[in-house]
Amino acid sequence: MRFRPFRAIRPRDSEVAARVAALPYDVMTTAEARQMVVGNPDSFLHVDKAEIDLDPAINPYDDAVYAQARANLAGLIDRGLLVHDPDRCYFLYRLTADGHSQTGVVGCAGVDDYLDGAIKKHELTRADKEEDRVRHVDTLDANTGPIFLAMKPLAALDRLVADWSALHPPLFDFEAAGGVRHTVYRVHDPAAVDQIEALFGSLDALYIADGHHRCASAVRVAKARREAQPDFDPEAEFNFFLAVVFPADQLRIMDYNRVVADLNGLTPHHLLRDAAERFAIEPAPHSPYRPSRKHDFGCYLDGTWYVLRARPEFVDDDDPVDSLDAVVLQDNLLSYLLGIDDPRTDHRIDFVGGIRGPGELARRVDAAGQGAAFTLYPVSMADLLAVADAGEIMPPKSTWFEPKLLSGLFVHELRPGPMA
Repeated sequence: MRFRPFRAIRPRDSEVAARVAALPYDVMTTAEARQMVVGNPDSFLHVDKAEIDLDPAINPYDDAVYAQARANLAGLIDRGLLVHDPDRCYFLYRLTADGHSQTGVVGCAGVDDYLDGAIKKHELTRADKEEDRVRHVDTLDANTGPIFLAMKPLAALDRLVADWSALHPPLFDFEAAGGVRHTVYRVHDPAAVDQIEALFGSLDALYIADGHHRCASAVRVAKARREAQPDFDPEAEFNFFLAVVFPADQLRIMDYNRVVADLNGLTPHHLLRDAAERFAIEPAPHSPYRPSRKHDFGCYLDGTWYVLRARPEFVDDDDPVDSLDAVVLQDNLLSYLLGIDDPRTDHRIDFVGGIRGPGELARRVDAAGQGAAFTLYPVSMADLLAVADAGEIMPPKSTWFEPKLLSGLFVHELRPGPMA
């Protein structure tokens, strides 16, 4: 496994980092992003979601959007807000919120490990979203958002990370929106860098937790550049992509819930009646309702919350995919009764991350005056690793990791030297 240090483009200091760092581009709409940058011209959303600086009528995939993103990144560098780190190094990135803390190592993973299956995925990508990030990476000649990877715990690496962060002051330390504290340490000592690289070299696999589109896009850019340069240098930067690797036992997955626009011609009464064939149904003990165990679902319908408990004969707990609650709900209700056969393409279904809370689901259904919402029990890291190790794929929108990694703290150039 290759996971190597790199010469980062990063914020000048902690105060700049707090202004520049932004949530990932794909967790908000363009309209929300426009509001988020009001009063902050330094936000990295100007790079990762550059359509916010152009006419609202513009197609977000227009060539001008990618050109604007490149210009905005160059502007952050020209103004001295982002600087080139003098050394190839690793960074430790700690996120702390609500009593939970997780610390990952920031570096660059190898494209060949992805192509060989050592970096394992658990989701499919959408062609339009993947193409968007291909053009973004290629135009900027850089990875601007880190891929969120997980690893099976490695005690020696845990000790190194704990010791380094205890003995060295942080490079950045600030609190961002939502009360999440972001703390970054720079690991530049050659002996420590070599030790980290060797420890990652002992691993057989890494797992994509979040960022499948960014990962697939980085790999596509690398493949295109390899084809254009048959004698390419295997150590060239485009053969590696920006990532943060966290021990799996430190990660927290939240629920990822569903809102359905209509009942496929059924009345609320008939939906509950028909669903009772495959679910035991009872009024929820409280409102709004989040399930407290696997194979239980919350259902908001016609102003009321219900508990839907999957009947055992309709669940296959021996299969790593079929045992997932997203599959149980899809097969036994969303497709079976509501006619949503492909949740990746059906516009009648929407997905809401658990960070927004179940009350957001009820609000959406009430605002529409029809439809239903379903809350799911969170997927476990054991479930995710089992699916990835089996070479299988989870349903879309199965995992919502929280807290989110911020973009703008690290940029990986695909070629050395300042941007033109």
